[in-house]
Amino acid sequence: MARQSPRGVVHAMQSVRSTTSLRAFLSQRSAAPAYIIPGASLSTRTQQWKNARGYATEVQPAAPEIDFAKFHTQPTRIIPRSPAYFSGSPKFIDHLLRLEDILAKYVSLPTVSAAEAPRKAWFKLPQFRDVVGEPIATKKYKGLLKLLQRLNRIDPNLMPKAVRLSLDDFIRPGNPYGNKPAPATVDNLGRARGKGKRKASSAVVHLVEGNGEVLVNGKTLVEAFPRVHDRESATWALRCTARLDKYNVWVAVRGGGTTGQAEAITLALGRALMVHEPALKPTLRKAGVITVDRRRVERKKPGHVKARKMPTWVKR
Repeated sequence: MARQSPRGVVHAMQSVRSTTSLRAFLSQRSAAPAYIIPGASLSTRTQQWKNARGYATEVQPAAPEIDFAKFHTQPTRIIPRSPAYFSGSPKFIDHLLRLEDILAKYVSLPTVSAAEAPRKAWFKLPQFRDVVGEPIATKKYKGLLKLLQRLNRIDPNLMPKAVRLSLDDFIRPGNPYGNKPAPATVDNLGRARGKGKRKASSAVVHLVEGNGEVLVNGKTLVEAFPRVHDRESATWALRCTARLDKYNVWVAVRGGGTTGQAEAITLALGRALMVHEPALKPTLRKAGVITVDRRRVERKKPGHVKARKMPTWVKR
C-alpha cells in the first residue's frame, strides 16, 4: 500500500470541508442562485460557486430605511455648542463673532468722535488671557479692541442696552474712568468753587457774579501781590476771557512764595470760571490757565547733606 504524504492529507481534508460547506449552503436555500445552473453535477456547482462573485445585498436583503421622525435617542456624534470648538482659541473667537454680529446689527446708528466717546479702560492683554484662559496673540487682541472702540463710538443717547452690556464685559476691574466725581456746580448762593496747586502753594477760589472785586486772604489784590506780574498772573483767567468786571473773587491761599501763590490762584480761578461758563473751556485751555504743571520742587530737609558720589575707579 502506497504511503501518502502529509501534504496530500491536508489537501484531501480541505476538499472535504469545502464540499461539506457547499452542501450545507445549498440545503439552506430553497432555490438555487441565478449564477448556479440547475441539474449540474456537484463538482460543476462547486466550480461555479468558487468562480461566482456577488454582492452582500444579493445574499441577504439590506437593512430597512431609518425613520428619523421616530428616532428619539441621542445621536452617537455629539455636536459642539460653539462653531469655533475645534479652533485654537474658541472662547476668543466666540467673543469676536458676537461683537461682529452686534456691530453689523447697529452699524447704521449715528456715532460721535473718538474724543467725545465715553472713556473706558479695556482689559489689558495679560488680563484678557487670564479671563478666557487661552494664549491670545497681540495682533488678534488689537483687532478685538478696534471692534470695542467702534461700538463705544455709538451716540450714548442712542446706544442700545445690548451694546452697553457687551462693552461692560471687557472693562477691567477698578475702571479709573468709571468712578469719576460728580462735576462741580454752582451752589445755592451762586458761588463756584475751584482748587489749584503750584509748587508748594495751594489756593481755593470762590467765584460769584459781581463787579470785579478781588480779595486774597482778606486783603486786596494790590496788598497781597505788590508786583504787577503776579497780579496779572493771578487774574489771567478773567483777563483772557474779558470777565474782569463780571465776577467777584474770594481767595484763600497758603504755602510757598508770592509767584507760586499767584500761579496757584490762576489754576483755581480758571476751574471756578469753567463751572459758571463751561463753554469757555477751549479758550481757557489755550491760555494755559487750567493746565496742571507737573513739575515739582524737591524740598530739602533741614540738616540734610547730599552724599558725594564716589568715582567709578575707586575700589571699595
